[in-house]
Amino acid sequence: MNEHVSLPVAGEDAAKRQNSRKVFIKTYGCQMNVYDSGRMSDALAGEGYVPTEEMGEADLILLNTCHIREKAAEKVYSALGRLRDMKNERAADGKELMIGVAGCVAQAEGEEILRRAPAVDMVIGPQTYHRLPEALKRARDGQRVVDTEYAVEDKFEHLPATDKARIRARGVTAFLTVQEGCDKFCTFCVVPYTRGAEVSRPFSQIVDEAQRLVDGGVREITLLGQNVNAWRSVGPDGREWSLGNLLYRLAEIPGLARLRYTTSHPRDMDDGLIEAHRDLRALMPYLHLPVQAGSDRILKAMNRRHTAAEYLRLIERIRKARPDIAMSGDFIVGFPGETDADFEDTLRIVEEVNYAQAFSFKYSTRPGTPGAELSDQVPEEIKAERLERLQALLLKQQAAFAKSCVGKVIDLLLEKPGRMPGQLIGRSPWLQSVNVDAKASQIGDIIKVRITGTGPNSLFAEPAEGLIGA
Repeated sequence: MNEHVSLPVAGEDAAKRQNSRKVFIKTYGCQMNVYDSGRMSDALAGEGYVPTEEMGEADLILLNTCHIREKAAEKVYSALGRLRDMKNERAADGKELMIGVAGCVAQAEGEEILRRAPAVDMVIGPQTYHRLPEALKRARDGQRVVDTEYAVEDKFEHLPATDKARIRARGVTAFLTVQEGCDKFCTFCVVPYTRGAEVSRPFSQIVDEAQRLVDGGVREITLLGQNVNAWRSVGPDGREWSLGNLLYRLAEIPGLARLRYTTSHPRDMDDGLIEAHRDLRALMPYLHLPVQAGSDRILKAMNRRHTAAEYLRLIERIRKARPDIAMSGDFIVGFPGETDADFEDTLRIVEEVNYAQAFSFKYSTRPGTPGAELSDQVPEEIKAERLERLQALLLKQQAAFAKSCVGKVIDLLLEKPGRMPGQLIGRSPWLQSVNVDAKASQIGDIIKVRITGTGPNSLFAEPAEGLIGA
């Protein structure tokens, strides 16, 4: 699982911070959890909590959890065991430490977390974190709180707006959740059971939040959803809008230089969205479009509801609309019943698409999903061997794409300090990290650079003349 830590808010009064309670949020998993952690921090600000990077100085520790991978819940319980010891040490010194579990493991486990981890004060599901302040008050009064019922109300309406200081502290790129849940019910996936049915945020809510982000200095926004291209809402013209319409509107916000979105399902990649890739300079030429497998038989067993040929035709249409687009994908090897021939079909689709980046995993059973009930499970050693072969091919393609960038002059969004003095890390149009010599005062600028070389996980560049879009 990926892990992220909450960042302190720059510019806050030091004395206020010293006298405030402090919250440490550890975030596991996807980008939506990163977004959710930021909004939980916003919700707690009204209760006097300021974020800290130091777990040891926190009065409240929240674990924002992910349930996608195998043994995710056990990793959470292991972390809670360590936090129990910290809580006991605090209690021995007469000090309080509150512990909460949020996110998808909280949704899946609920009361079981309180049973197995007595140190936990509250369990909050991903659809109810707007009620976090209320849950915290109840927990401080001595109750052990579980709030995992899907909220009837719109949680985003009840969350406070993020203030400019917090937006600035989080950097010049930002996530913005526009859609949650999934109705596709892929047989390997737990998301419909932890995040619920597909729900789209209203158009006006999204535009307002995007405007606030830009007012706070954000130059690039990534729209998030478990199935982001299923987003639908009534537009200002009274008609139903899809994600393509939304992207056209967001591209009109002055100062918003770049747009991205993730994660998409092939079945919801409509003509309007493909046209947005053709027409919008602000929409970056990078698309994460998971296929999961290359065998039609396995795709059917996964309930993906598309064939390999349909996926390839879709890629062809997208590339015709935006020839410089880089493709990213997800793959699962060793799904129940997968034969050597099925796996070879997956290698073939990878060869044909030629991915710039991809994520690949061994199939792991998720309790409660249809895939967990299938009898024809693939032996672990075969899954491991197939994953090694697939990853070798994907890494070869990724390296080739990076090498193809050498010599190109590109627009680079300067994002944060690099490891070396006088160096910044920027973000390429294709979502690569790029190291370049630049001043800290240029963070947020988009500059012309020439790519000079590649590293294991990033590119190197030298400035070309002129600033654009600064």
